Amino acid sequence: MRYRSSLAMFVVLVCCSLESAAAADKIRIGYPSAVGHFITLPLAQKKGFLKEEGVDAEILRIRPQAAVPALANGEIDYYAGVGPVVTAAITGVPVRIVSTYVTTLLVLIARREFKSVMDLKGKSIGIGVVGSSPHIITRLILKHFGLDPDKDVKSAPGGSADSRLASLQQGLIDAAVFPPPFDFHGKKLGFNILARASDLIAYPEGGLSTTTKNIKERPEEVKRIIRAGIKANRYVRTEREASTQFLMEWQKIDREVAVATYESVFKAANQDGSMPEDGLRIIVEEAKKSGNVSRDVSISQVADFAILRQAQRELGIR
Repeated sequence: MRYRSSLAMFVVLVCCSLESAAAADKIRIGYPSAVGHFITLPLAQKKGFLKEEGVDAEILRIRPQAAVPALANGEIDYYAGVGPVVTAAITGVPVRIVSTYVTTLLVLIARREFKSVMDLKGKSIGIGVVGSSPHIITRLILKHFGLDPDKDVKSAPGGSADSRLASLQQGLIDAAVFPPPFDFHGKKLGFNILARASDLIAYPEGGLSTTTKNIKERPEEVKRIIRAGIKANRYVRTEREASTQFLMEWQKIDREVAVATYESVFKAANQDGSMPEDGLRIIVEEAKKSGNVSRDVSISQVADFAILRQAQRELGIR
Protein backbone atom coordinates (compact mmCIF):
# COMPACT_ATOMS: atom_id res chain seq x y z
CA MET A 1 0.00 0.00 0.00
CA ARG A 2 2.86 2.34 0.88
CA TYR A 3 4.41 1.66 -2.58
CA ARG A 4 1.12 2.35 -4.34
CA SER A 5 0.62 5.58 -2.38
CA SER A 6 4.13 6.76 -3.26
CA LEU A 7 3.60 5.88 -6.90
CA ALA A 8 0.28 7.70 -6.98
CA MET A 9 1.85 10.77 -5.40
CA PHE A 10 4.67 10.67 -7.96
CA VAL A 11 2.19 10.52 -10.85
CA VAL A 12 0.25 13.46 -9.40
CA LEU A 13 3.41 15.52 -9.05
CA VAL A 14 4.49 14.74 -12.61
CA CYS A 15 1.07 15.63 -13.99
CA CYS A 16 1.02 18.90 -12.06
CA SER A 17 4.49 19.70 -13.37
CA LEU A 18 3.42 19.02 -16.95
CA GLU A 19 0.28 21.09 -16.54
CA SER A 20 2.32 24.00 -15.19
CA ALA A 21 4.73 23.77 -18.10
CA ALA A 22 1.85 23.70 -20.57
CA ALA A 23 0.23 26.69 -18.89
CA ALA A 24 3.50 28.60 -19.04
CA ASP A 25 3.69 27.96 -22.79
CA LYS A 26 0.14 29.16 -23.55
CA ILE A 27 0.70 32.14 -25.82
CA ARG A 28 -1.18 34.41 -28.20
CA ILE A 29 0.14 35.18 -31.68
CA GLY A 30 -1.47 37.93 -33.72
CA TYR A 31 -1.47 38.29 -37.49
CA PRO A 32 -2.86 41.15 -39.64
CA SER A 33 -5.01 39.28 -42.15
CA ALA A 34 -5.56 35.94 -43.86
CA VAL A 35 -3.36 36.68 -46.88
CA GLY A 36 -0.38 34.80 -48.25
CA HIS A 37 2.22 36.95 -46.47
CA PHE A 38 1.10 35.57 -43.13
CA ILE A 39 0.55 31.89 -43.89
CA THR A 40 3.49 30.66 -41.79
CA LEU A 41 2.27 30.74 -38.20
CA PRO A 42 -1.40 29.82 -38.82
CA LEU A 43 -0.12 26.84 -40.84
CA ALA A 44 2.39 26.00 -38.08
CA GLN A 45 -0.53 25.71 -35.70
CA LYS A 46 -2.78 23.76 -38.07
CA LYS A 47 -0.09 21.23 -38.99
CA GLY A 48 1.14 20.77 -35.42
CA PHE A 49 4.59 22.38 -35.71
CA LEU A 50 3.95 24.68 -32.74
CA LYS A 51 2.73 21.77 -30.64
CA GLU A 52 5.73 19.73 -31.76
CA GLU A 53 7.90 22.51 -30.29
CA GLY A 54 5.97 22.38 -27.00
CA VAL A 55 4.02 25.58 -27.60
CA ASP A 56 0.27 25.90 -27.04
CA ALA A 57 -0.70 28.91 -29.13
CA GLU A 58 -3.84 30.84 -29.90
CA ILE A 59 -3.58 32.43 -33.35
CA LEU A 60 -5.78 35.48 -33.73
CA ARG A 61 -6.34 38.16 -36.31
CA ILE A 62 -5.63 41.71 -35.16
CA ARG A 63 -5.72 45.01 -37.03
CA PRO A 64 -2.25 46.46 -37.76
CA GLN A 65 -3.13 49.68 -35.91
CA ALA A 66 -3.89 47.73 -32.74
CA ALA A 67 -1.12 45.14 -33.02
CA VAL A 68 1.86 46.99 -31.56
CA PRO A 69 -0.07 48.41 -28.58
CA ALA A 70 -1.41 44.90 -27.91
CA LEU A 71 2.11 43.48 -28.15
CA ALA A 72 3.60 46.15 -25.91
CA ASN A 73 0.99 45.77 -23.16
CA GLY A 74 0.96 41.96 -23.20
CA GLU A 75 -2.44 41.34 -24.80
CA ILE A 76 -0.58 39.29 -27.40
CA ASP A 77 2.87 37.73 -27.03
CA TYR A 78 3.97 37.70 -30.65
CA TYR A 79 3.00 39.37 -33.91
CA ALA A 80 3.45 38.22 -37.50
CA GLY A 81 3.80 41.68 -39.06
CA VAL A 82 7.06 43.48 -39.74
CA GLY A 83 6.46 47.08 -40.89
CA PRO A 84 4.45 48.37 -37.89
CA VAL A 85 6.99 46.85 -35.48
CA VAL A 86 9.88 48.63 -37.18
CA THR A 87 8.00 51.92 -37.05
CA ALA A 88 7.25 51.45 -33.35
CA ALA A 89 10.79 50.36 -32.45
CA ILE A 90 12.20 53.50 -34.06
CA THR A 91 10.08 55.61 -31.72
CA GLY A 92 11.35 53.73 -28.67
CA VAL A 93 8.67 51.07 -28.16
CA PRO A 94 10.50 47.97 -26.77
CA VAL A 95 9.61 45.59 -29.60
CA ARG A 96 11.86 43.75 -32.06
CA ILE A 97 11.65 41.54 -35.14
CA VAL A 98 13.21 38.14 -34.40
CA SER A 99 12.58 36.30 -37.67
CA THR A 100 11.04 36.75 -41.11
CA TYR A 101 9.39 34.12 -43.28
CA VAL A 102 7.81 35.67 -46.38
CA THR A 103 8.91 38.59 -48.54
CA THR A 104 6.31 40.88 -50.02
CA LEU A 105 3.70 39.50 -52.40
CA LEU A 106 2.11 42.90 -53.06
CA VAL A 107 1.15 43.81 -56.60
CA LEU A 108 0.29 47.23 -58.05
CA ILE A 109 -3.01 46.98 -59.90
CA ALA A 110 -4.62 49.77 -61.93
CA ARG A 111 -7.78 50.42 -63.88
CA ARG A 112 -7.65 49.11 -67.44
CA GLU A 113 -6.88 52.50 -69.06
CA PHE A 114 -3.46 52.60 -67.33
CA LYS A 115 -0.78 50.52 -69.03
CA SER A 116 2.34 51.50 -67.06
CA VAL A 117 3.34 52.90 -63.68
CA MET A 118 4.29 56.21 -65.35
CA ASP A 119 0.70 56.53 -66.55
CA LEU A 120 -0.31 57.04 -62.90
CA LYS A 121 1.23 60.50 -62.69
CA GLY A 122 -1.38 62.84 -61.23
CA LYS A 123 -3.70 59.94 -60.42
CA SER A 124 -5.17 58.64 -57.15
CA ILE A 125 -3.65 55.56 -55.50
CA GLY A 126 -5.04 53.61 -52.55
CA ILE A 127 -2.25 53.17 -50.01
CA GLY A 128 -3.96 51.44 -47.08
CA VAL A 129 -2.95 52.60 -43.60
CA VAL A 130 -0.24 55.29 -43.54
CA GLY A 131 3.04 53.64 -42.52
CA SER A 132 1.77 50.14 -43.34
CA SER A 133 3.42 47.78 -45.80
CA PRO A 134 0.98 48.65 -48.64
CA HIS A 135 1.83 52.33 -48.13
CA ILE A 136 5.60 51.72 -48.08
CA ILE A 137 5.51 49.30 -51.03
CA THR A 138 3.47 51.79 -53.07
CA ARG A 139 6.10 54.46 -52.45
CA LEU A 140 8.94 52.11 -53.38
CA ILE A 141 7.31 50.99 -56.63
CA LEU A 142 6.61 54.58 -57.66
CA LYS A 143 10.19 55.61 -56.89
CA HIS A 144 11.55 52.66 -58.85
CA PHE A 145 9.71 53.86 -61.94
CA GLY A 146 10.74 57.49 -61.50
CA LEU A 147 7.69 58.99 -59.83
CA ASP A 148 7.80 61.07 -56.64
CA PRO A 149 5.17 59.55 -54.31
CA ASP A 150 4.84 62.86 -52.45
CA LYS A 151 4.33 65.04 -55.53
CA ASP A 152 3.39 63.00 -58.58
CA VAL A 153 0.37 61.07 -57.28
CA LYS A 154 -2.59 61.60 -54.97
CA SER A 155 -2.51 59.20 -52.03
CA ALA A 156 -5.81 57.82 -50.76
CA PRO A 157 -5.20 56.45 -47.25
CA GLY A 158 -7.36 54.00 -45.34
CA GLY A 159 -9.13 50.81 -46.20
CA SER A 160 -8.50 47.09 -46.31
CA ALA A 161 -7.60 45.23 -49.49
CA ASP A 162 -11.31 44.44 -49.97
CA SER A 163 -12.29 48.08 -49.72
CA ARG A 164 -9.44 49.17 -52.00
CA LEU A 165 -10.65 46.74 -54.65
CA ALA A 166 -14.21 48.06 -54.27
CA SER A 167 -12.92 51.64 -54.63
CA LEU A 168 -11.05 50.61 -57.77
CA GLN A 169 -14.21 49.08 -59.22
CA GLN A 170 -16.22 52.21 -58.40
CA GLY A 171 -13.64 54.52 -59.96
CA LEU A 172 -12.89 56.26 -56.67
CA ILE A 173 -9.17 55.48 -57.06
CA ASP A 174 -7.08 54.69 -60.12
CA ALA A 175 -4.71 52.11 -58.65
CA ALA A 176 -3.68 50.35 -55.44
CA VAL A 177 -1.42 47.58 -54.18
CA PHE A 178 -2.90 44.21 -53.23
CA PRO A 179 -1.74 40.87 -51.83
CA PRO A 180 -2.76 37.53 -53.42
CA PRO A 181 -5.42 36.49 -54.21
CA PHE A 182 -6.52 40.03 -55.10
CA ASP A 183 -4.19 40.07 -58.08
CA PHE A 184 -6.11 37.05 -59.36
CA HIS A 185 -9.45 38.78 -58.75
CA GLY A 186 -8.17 42.02 -60.30
CA LYS A 187 -7.17 40.31 -63.53
CA LYS A 188 -10.58 38.61 -63.69
CA LEU A 189 -12.19 42.05 -63.39
CA GLY A 190 -10.13 43.37 -66.28
CA PHE A 191 -7.65 45.47 -64.31
CA ASN A 192 -3.98 45.67 -65.24
CA ILE A 193 -1.05 44.45 -63.13
CA LEU A 194 1.56 47.19 -63.51
CA ALA A 195 4.27 45.88 -61.17
CA ARG A 196 5.05 43.07 -58.76
CA ALA A 197 7.04 44.23 -55.75
CA SER A 198 8.80 40.86 -55.53
CA ASP A 199 10.44 41.58 -58.90
CA LEU A 200 11.88 44.84 -57.57
CA ILE A 201 12.82 44.43 -53.90
CA ALA A 202 13.35 41.80 -51.18
CA TYR A 203 10.97 43.43 -48.73
CA PRO A 204 10.19 41.29 -45.64
CA GLU A 205 6.46 41.14 -45.00
CA GLY A 206 5.53 38.20 -42.76
CA GLY A 207 7.69 37.20 -39.81
CA LEU A 208 7.80 37.04 -36.04
CA SER A 209 8.05 39.99 -33.66
CA THR A 210 7.94 40.23 -29.90
CA THR A 211 8.97 42.45 -27.00
CA THR A 212 12.51 42.93 -25.72
CA LYS A 213 11.20 41.59 -22.40
CA ASN A 214 10.25 38.27 -24.00
CA ILE A 215 13.59 38.07 -25.77
CA LYS A 216 15.38 38.52 -22.46
CA GLU A 217 13.15 36.47 -20.18
CA ARG A 218 11.73 33.77 -22.51
CA PRO A 219 14.45 33.07 -25.11
CA GLU A 220 13.70 29.33 -25.29
CA GLU A 221 10.06 30.01 -26.06
CA VAL A 222 11.02 32.53 -28.74
CA LYS A 223 13.37 29.97 -30.26
CA ARG A 224 10.74 27.25 -30.31
CA ILE A 225 8.30 29.49 -32.17
CA ILE A 226 10.98 30.49 -34.67
CA ARG A 227 11.73 26.80 -35.25
CA ALA A 228 8.02 26.04 -35.77
CA GLY A 229 7.84 28.82 -38.35
CA ILE A 230 10.84 27.49 -40.26
CA LYS A 231 9.29 24.01 -40.28
CA ALA A 232 6.02 25.46 -41.57
CA ASN A 233 7.78 27.27 -44.42
CA ARG A 234 9.61 24.10 -45.38
CA TYR A 235 6.24 22.35 -45.44
CA VAL A 236 4.85 25.02 -47.78
CA ARG A 237 7.77 24.53 -50.13
CA THR A 238 7.53 20.73 -50.25
CA GLU A 239 3.81 19.97 -49.80
CA ARG A 240 2.06 21.76 -52.64
CA GLU A 241 -1.29 19.96 -52.48
CA ALA A 242 -1.66 20.08 -48.69
CA SER A 243 -0.62 23.75 -48.59
CA THR A 244 -3.13 24.59 -51.31
CA GLN A 245 -5.84 22.82 -49.31
CA PHE A 246 -4.84 24.82 -46.23
CA LEU A 247 -5.17 28.07 -48.20
CA MET A 248 -8.64 27.04 -49.35
CA GLU A 249 -9.75 26.49 -45.76
CA TRP A 250 -7.91 29.41 -44.17
CA GLN A 251 -8.81 32.03 -46.77
CA LYS A 252 -12.19 30.49 -47.62
CA ILE A 253 -11.39 30.49 -51.34
CA ASP A 254 -11.95 28.02 -54.16
CA ARG A 255 -9.26 25.79 -55.57
CA GLU A 256 -8.48 27.93 -58.61
CA VAL A 257 -7.76 30.97 -56.46
CA ALA A 258 -5.82 28.89 -53.90
CA VAL A 259 -3.54 27.45 -56.60
CA ALA A 260 -2.74 30.96 -57.88
CA THR A 261 -2.09 32.14 -54.33
CA TYR A 262 0.14 29.18 -53.57
CA GLU A 263 2.35 29.96 -56.56
CA SER A 264 3.02 33.45 -55.18
CA VAL A 265 3.61 32.20 -51.63
CA PHE A 266 5.94 29.42 -52.77
CA LYS A 267 8.25 31.93 -54.46
CA ALA A 268 8.33 34.29 -51.47
CA ALA A 269 8.60 31.88 -48.51
CA ASN A 270 12.16 31.31 -47.28
CA GLN A 271 13.49 28.11 -45.70
CA ASP A 272 15.51 29.50 -42.80
CA GLY A 273 13.67 32.45 -41.22
CA SER A 274 16.34 34.91 -42.30
CA MET A 275 15.79 38.63 -42.78
CA PRO A 276 17.06 40.27 -45.99
CA GLU A 277 19.01 43.14 -44.44
CA ASP A 278 18.69 45.39 -47.48
CA GLY A 279 14.91 44.97 -47.31
CA LEU A 280 14.91 45.73 -43.60
CA ARG A 281 16.96 48.86 -44.21
CA ILE A 282 14.36 50.00 -46.73
CA ILE A 283 11.63 49.60 -44.10
CA VAL A 284 13.71 51.55 -41.57
CA GLU A 285 14.31 54.44 -43.96
CA GLU A 286 10.66 54.65 -45.00
CA ALA A 287 9.55 54.47 -41.37
CA LYS A 288 11.93 57.30 -40.53
CA LYS A 289 10.38 59.46 -43.24
CA SER A 290 6.84 58.69 -42.10
CA GLY A 291 7.77 59.53 -38.50
CA ASN A 292 9.94 62.57 -39.35
CA VAL A 293 12.95 60.90 -37.72
CA SER A 294 16.28 62.36 -38.85
CA ARG A 295 18.71 60.47 -36.59
CA ASP A 296 20.53 57.30 -37.63
CA VAL A 297 18.75 54.06 -36.75
CA SER A 298 20.75 50.83 -36.55
CA ILE A 299 19.37 47.41 -37.45
CA SER A 300 19.82 46.35 -33.81
CA GLN A 301 17.30 49.00 -32.76
CA VAL A 302 14.52 47.25 -34.67
CA ALA A 303 15.61 43.61 -34.88
CA ASP A 304 17.36 40.94 -32.82
CA PHE A 305 18.48 37.83 -34.69
CA ALA A 306 20.62 36.15 -32.02
CA ILE A 307 17.92 33.60 -31.15
CA LEU A 308 17.20 32.97 -34.83
CA ARG A 309 20.82 32.01 -35.37
CA GLN A 310 20.59 29.52 -32.48
CA ALA A 311 17.43 28.01 -33.98
CA GLN A 312 19.09 27.72 -37.38
CA ARG A 313 22.09 25.90 -35.92
CA GLU A 314 19.82 23.46 -34.08
CA LEU A 315 17.98 22.73 -37.34
CA GLY A 316 21.28 22.18 -39.13
CA ILE A 317 20.91 25.26 -41.32
CA ARG A 318 24.09 27.16 -40.33
